[in-house]
Amino acid sequence: MSFQAYLDTIEKKTGLTPRQLLDLAKQRGFDGPTTKAGDVIAWLAEDFGLGRGHAMALVHVIKNGPVVPAKHVGSTGSHRDESDTLWLDGMATRAR
Repeated sequence: MSFQAYLDTIEKKTGLTPRQLLDLAKQRGFDGPTTKAGDVIAWLAEDFGLGRGHAMALVHVIKNGPVVPAKHVGSTGSHRDESDTLWLDGMATRAR
């Protein structure tokens, strides 16, 4: 599953766009590269019922911004993405 697909599924499950979740994360102090993955995973599981894989996709964005690692762009691997930038403003606003 691509990083973008993980974020899209998070939106479907929570009703919140990735950007809205990032805002909530920041309010909780989860902001930047020093954020502890376990803390984010626990918060997303408790408040939204998200599993580890989906939570880790959001942890990646919290720590690294909306950048997809180059090794996944255009690859055939399990975390392949077409673009090197993740769309955070919701599926409804993403150009197809």
